[in-house]
Amino acid sequence: MSVSELKERHAVATETVNNLRDRLRQRRLQLLDTDVAKYSVAQGRSPVKFGATDLVCCRTLLGHTGKVYSLDWTPERNRIVSASQDGRLIVWNALTSQKTHAIKLPCAWVMTCAFSPNGQTVACGGLDSVCSIFSLSSTADKDGTVPVSRMLSGHRGYVSCCQYVPNEDAHLITSSGDQTCVLWDVTTGLKTSVFGGEFQSGHTADVLSVSISGSNPNWFISGSCDTTACLWDTRAASRAVRTFHGHEGDVNTVKFFPDGYRFGTGSDDGTCRLYDLRTGHQLQVYQAHGDGENLPVTSIAFSASGRLLFAGYANNSTCYVWDTLLGEVVLDLGELQDSHKNRISCLGMSADGSALCTGSWDSNLKIWAFGGHRRVT
Repeated sequence: MSVSELKERHAVATETVNNLRDRLRQRRLQLLDTDVAKYSVAQGRSPVKFGATDLVCCRTLLGHTGKVYSLDWTPERNRIVSASQDGRLIVWNALTSQKTHAIKLPCAWVMTCAFSPNGQTVACGGLDSVCSIFSLSSTADKDGTVPVSRMLSGHRGYVSCCQYVPNEDAHLITSSGDQTCVLWDVTTGLKTSVFGGEFQSGHTADVLSVSISGSNPNWFISGSCDTTACLWDTRAASRAVRTFHGHEGDVNTVKFFPDGYRFGTGSDDGTCRLYDLRTGHQLQVYQAHGDGENLPVTSIAFSASGRLLFAGYANNSTCYVWDTLLGEVVLDLGELQDSHKNRISCLGMSADGSALCTGSWDSNLKIWAFGGHRRVT
């Protein structure tokens, strides 16, 4: 069989697959006769209400000199690590606002960072296509350089996101512009599994974000420039368990819902969406209605119960707080006192749900907490 014949058969097969995918999408839409918001309204649920002092900025973390791209909390909720365009990782004491570590990175083009579950190491990655591991017990030299304790090399594109497997300091998952995700053994620096790649078993474009289930660490979700999110099982890396459609732009961020059976996404199409893992159905679309074009969603985070969804947008300090049940915006952090002066690029909820941290292109991080006796519900 000639090359031209193979190409022709491939084109026909691709068209057939796309037609079947469209038919499946239309069938799903026919079966979805309601969404979470409509059901909640029918049940008489009322939206969350916020007073003037219910959510306040209690601390501003000053120290970076460039745009903040990523942040992560330790499980014990008293420390935060942040990565910035200034080429440094900074570890903060969230209770005192003091810097405990300022690590000068070998590559300034960092895109992601993460704390290990025990809080003793931090990981970061970026345009150098490497995930670097730093031990916080290592001694820095006079220039603030901490030696890299492990370099996870193997991606053929930038490292867009990294996250440690919950309760496992020796395993970490990365996503990359090479269309794959990788499960690493941090101890040896070797790949344990590769998800996606040369075969059509996963994403067909850059993978931008990953989120690992807290209730089942074998599951993780990835979001991609191919407008889809995929569910993976680390015990079976050959093919995605399920692919979730609905977005019309790059899926920039994904986050598991607190119960582990649902997850949220944020996209360049200006929407956040909530999906159910078990049925594969889209449960709710969160889209702001106003003047102008839809603003890309840059980062999302859920409250401890999942009732609230925090979403940062590619606009001056816009960060909507959504009521996930009713699909309504109940607050905009950008309109509060002491808010950021530029785009909010990353969000992170503390493990106990008592505080939210935001990172921005204004080079600052802010910690938000509920005033009085109110907590994030």
